[in-house]
Amino acid sequence: MPLDFISTHSYATLSGYLDENGKAGTVFSPNRDAITREVKEVRDKIARSRLSRAELHYTEWSTSYTPFDPIHDSYHSAAFILDKIKGVGGAAESMSYWTFTDIFEEAGPRMTPLHGGFGLLNYQDLPKPAFFAYQFLNRLGDQELRCDDPAAFVCRDGSGGVQALFWDFTITHPGPSVINQVYYKADHPSLPKGRAELRLSGLAKVPISLPSSKLATEPTISSRPIGTWDRPPSSPESKWRACVWPVPERQRLSQGWRSVVMVSSSVPLR
Repeated sequence: MPLDFISTHSYATLSGYLDENGKAGTVFSPNRDAITREVKEVRDKIARSRLSRAELHYTEWSTSYTPFDPIHDSYHSAAFILDKIKGVGGAAESMSYWTFTDIFEEAGPRMTPLHGGFGLLNYQDLPKPAFFAYQFLNRLGDQELRCDDPAAFVCRDGSGGVQALFWDFTITHPGPSVINQVYYKADHPSLPKGRAELRLSGLAKVPISLPSSKLATEPTISSRPIGTWDRPPSSPESKWRACVWPVPERQRLSQGWRSVVMVSSSVPLR
């Protein structure tokens, strides 16, 4: 029987192992090329084999391979996802992020809204930072324009409108001295990054407005139960219902989320 495709998995974990009791911990890889390099190496091996025309599908990939790793709930995940998708490019036919929701049966159910599960959405269907990485990608036009910045996509849609998506993938994890289960449970607000400059060339000179959407806002931390929380302007709803969340969970949702920015123009730029 002929082989149609090759599939494999990859996670950006420096150390750790299958931790069914949630006690060993994992460490996020300090290598900026984690996953990206592995995908390209597998593609090169395929190209040198007798199956050089076989498709390559990554059916699992993420920051960590354990369903109780708080990096999955962190704003760092959004820029991580965009960095890998940009870096991999066409080296793989598909990159299937693991996974859609926090519902995962192998290690048993969890009892808190944000427990470090794999998902883009938690048990209550609340979008995590990783969700917005894909939401912004979905808003890009289907024609990718030349962009020399490795941390940006610039695209054009069918009506001529231009969208720019850029991010800051800075690895703040200190390395093997601390596990993810300790480091990413603490607050690590995103730091100011100064000014970002967007230059477009080869387009008609027309007056345009480029509204921007940051990944999220930073509400004030309160010691009382949470009622509602304003969502970012780019979200389809204006508020989140989170009245039963304890304060630590809310803090982890509000720690910056300013690592990804998208600007777009609905005015045709031809």
